[in-house]
Amino acid sequence: MLSFLPTRVRGLISSLLLALNVLVYGAAILLLAIFKFLLPINAVRRPLDALLNTIAQGWVYNNSVWIALARNIKWRVEGLDKLNPRGWYLVVSNHQSWVDIFVLQKTLKGRVPFLKFFLKQQLIFVPIIGLVWWALDFPFMKRHGEAYLKKHPEKRGQDQETTRRACEKFSLVPTSVINFLEGTRFTQVKHDQQQSPYQYLLKPKAGGIALAMNAMGEKFQSLLDVTIHYPEGIPTFWDFLAGRVGQITVLVRELPIPRDLISGDYGGDAEFRARMQAWVHELWQAKDAQLAALRQSS
Repeated sequence: MLSFLPTRVRGLISSLLLALNVLVYGAAILLLAIFKFLLPINAVRRPLDALLNTIAQGWVYNNSVWIALARNIKWRVEGLDKLNPRGWYLVVSNHQSWVDIFVLQKTLKGRVPFLKFFLKQQLIFVPIIGLVWWALDFPFMKRHGEAYLKKHPEKRGQDQETTRRACEKFSLVPTSVINFLEGTRFTQVKHDQQQSPYQYLLKPKAGGIALAMNAMGEKFQSLLDVTIHYPEGIPTFWDFLAGRVGQITVLVRELPIPRDLISGDYGGDAEFRARMQAWVHELWQAKDAQLAALRQSS
């Protein structure tokens, strides 16, 4: 517990511990990834993937150590009691800050398999960690604007194919696949530009979750609907490193995945797309009401 130190010093110590954690565990993951690349067969891939995920969980555990050192955060976490660390879960969450990722990893650690995120393609170039994400089979998505797709129609559907390939790999070992449905971090400016119908959320995008359910729906045992709330206001990542975050609330709802939404053509079937969007809208309405209640109580 380093709360007696100035926040800048705590932030520096946390940054150094995080960097050391990345270097040590990143090196171990990349070493195993060489064998995975050279021997791409299921008989080798299954045990290697399991070992890689175990090492990644060690990285998450060490992150929990520097988080606790920076400050004794008051956590309110609900809904974890019946989860299975050997199961397959589809996870959705609201997204407000880079801190969300560390919060999700810390609270779900040991409760569900290691979380796999959908990432922007540019993040593969982040030193060391980008290659680690690649080794752990994190899917990198290259999003194209509508203007680009009109000039290059052959690129349409590229993300969908990336999602399918990634989910095929996830089916080999127990995995939690997380999707930030908003597609970006919440800000009031983005909220106003979108004219979002929700008070505390951006508009959700149903395409990614539809593809994940289509590719792995029979494997997922349930949906984990996670709501993250920061009673003191949305923190920056530096706030988190420096121990300026005193309270965090994480509420988890385990919900069944509708069987009629597991298979369907989201891009080509208008009726199916409408049903998927309606289901996601219901999830987001409930989450918005939950955030409103949390804000009122805090």
